[in-house]
Amino acid sequence: MSKTYKPGQTAPRSGQYEIVGPRGGGTGRERTVVRGEPLPPTERPGQSFRLADPTKNGSGRG
Repeated sequence: MSKTYKPGQTAPRSGQYEIVGPRGGGTGRERTVVRGEPLPPTERPGQSFRLADPTKNGSGRG
Protein backbone atom coordinates (compact mmCIF):
# COMPACT_ATOMS: atom_id res chain seq x y z
CA MET A 1 0.00 0.00 0.00
CA SER A 2 1.30 3.43 -0.93
CA LYS A 3 1.81 6.22 1.55
CA THR A 4 -1.12 8.61 1.80
CA TYR A 5 -1.03 12.35 2.46
CA LYS A 6 -3.62 14.57 4.11
CA PRO A 7 -5.00 17.75 2.54
CA GLY A 8 -2.79 20.71 3.43
CA GLN A 9 0.39 18.63 3.73
CA THR A 10 3.32 19.65 1.54
CA ALA A 11 3.65 17.52 -1.59
CA PRO A 12 6.93 15.54 -1.48
CA ARG A 13 7.05 15.17 -5.30
CA SER A 14 5.42 16.78 -8.31
CA GLY A 15 2.84 14.69 -10.09
CA GLN A 16 -0.72 13.40 -10.20
CA TYR A 17 -2.19 12.63 -6.77
CA GLU A 18 -5.22 10.34 -6.62
CA ILE A 19 -7.90 11.07 -4.05
CA VAL A 20 -8.53 7.98 -1.90
CA GLY A 21 -11.41 7.28 0.44
CA PRO A 22 -11.25 6.74 4.21
CA ARG A 23 -10.66 2.99 3.78
CA GLY A 24 -8.00 3.38 1.08
CA GLY A 25 -10.09 2.80 -2.05
CA GLY A 26 -9.49 4.99 -5.07
CA THR A 27 -12.13 7.50 -6.15
CA GLY A 28 -10.94 7.84 -9.75
CA ARG A 29 -10.21 11.54 -9.29
CA GLU A 30 -6.73 13.06 -9.50
CA ARG A 31 -5.17 16.44 -8.84
CA THR A 32 -1.90 17.80 -10.23
CA VAL A 33 0.36 19.14 -7.49
CA VAL A 34 3.85 20.67 -7.66
CA ARG A 35 6.50 19.61 -5.14
CA GLY A 36 6.60 21.91 -2.12
CA GLU A 37 3.01 23.12 -2.58
CA PRO A 38 0.23 22.15 -0.15
CA LEU A 39 -2.20 19.44 -1.24
CA PRO A 40 -5.67 20.87 -2.01
CA PRO A 41 -8.82 20.22 0.02
CA THR A 42 -10.72 17.02 -0.74
CA GLU A 43 -14.38 16.75 -1.68
CA ARG A 44 -15.40 14.89 1.49
CA PRO A 45 -14.07 14.52 5.04
CA GLY A 46 -11.76 11.56 5.66
CA GLN A 47 -10.31 11.48 2.14
CA SER A 48 -6.57 11.70 1.48
CA PHE A 49 -4.11 11.65 -1.43
CA ARG A 50 -1.80 8.99 -2.90
CA LEU A 51 0.90 9.71 -5.49
CA ALA A 52 -0.38 7.98 -8.64
CA ASP A 53 1.93 9.30 -11.38
CA PRO A 54 5.12 11.19 -10.46
CA THR A 55 6.45 13.82 -12.87
CA LYS A 56 9.32 12.48 -14.97
CA ASN A 57 11.07 15.73 -15.97
CA GLY A 58 13.55 15.88 -13.08
CA SER A 59 12.15 18.96 -11.35
CA GLY A 60 9.87 16.85 -9.15
CA ARG A 61 12.53 14.56 -7.73
CA GLY A 62 12.63 14.39 -3.96
